[in-house]
Formats: sequence, C-alpha cells, structure tokens
Amino acid sequence: MPLRDKPLHQIDVDVDTRYLEEQSDPVEGRYVFAYTITIRNDGEGPARLLTRHWIITDANGKVQEVRGEGVVGEQPRLDPGQGFRYTSGAVLETPVGAMQGSYQMVADDGVHFEAPIRPFTLAMPGTLH
Repeated sequence: MPLRDKPLHQIDVDVDTRYLEEQSDPVEGRYVFAYTITIRNDGEGPARLLTRHWIITDANGKVQEVRGEGVVGEQPRLDPGQGFRYTSGAVLETPVGAMQGSYQMVADDGVHFEAPIRPFTLAMPGTLH
C-alpha cells in the first residue's frame, strides 16, 4: 500500500477573535465577542461541512453547548486546498472565556469525520497579561 503525502481527510481550522466594545455592557454582565474562522481543506479529497458543535465556557465555569447545521447558514464544500472564512459571535457574562468544538464533515467518498477546533480564548482587552 503506497504511503500518502497528505491524509485523505484533513481539515485545518484557524481562529481570530476580537472584543466588541460597542455591543458589550460590562455593568450588565454582557461581553460580546466576534470570531472569524478560516476552514481549510488540507486533505486529498473534497469534503462538506455538515454540522457544528461548540462548547463555550465563561470565567465562572458556566458552559453553553451549541449544535447546529452548517455555519452562518451554509454547508460549504471544500475542494483540496480550498478555504472558507466566516465571522460569528458569542456573548459571555464574564470578560474572559474560552471556546472549542468541532465540525462534522462528510467527504465525497461518503466517509464522515470530525474536524477539531482547538480551544481559543475570548478576552476583553486588558484582562489577560
């Protein structure tokens, strides 16, 4: 069996976050964050994003779990080397929190697999050193 240079199913996820001061109200315990996700197919075969699963934890340990179809109303299909970028948001009751999760994918060959989203921090500027 020949060795592959790349895995058949490989989705990489990069995240960029920002605090939305104009939508937040710290007095009311409302901290709003935007996150921009870049999903890239680094595998050898095309794949479609079917569903998402997020675990959002604030500094008090309160956990929100979010599951749903697609992202921002889409179920993008990514050819090898292709990327998809979108921006969404989260509202926390604390100035610091974390998110992690996964995308459930299906390849054109019918194989279902998960694309993990590594934990990332949501933080109001000046709260972390």
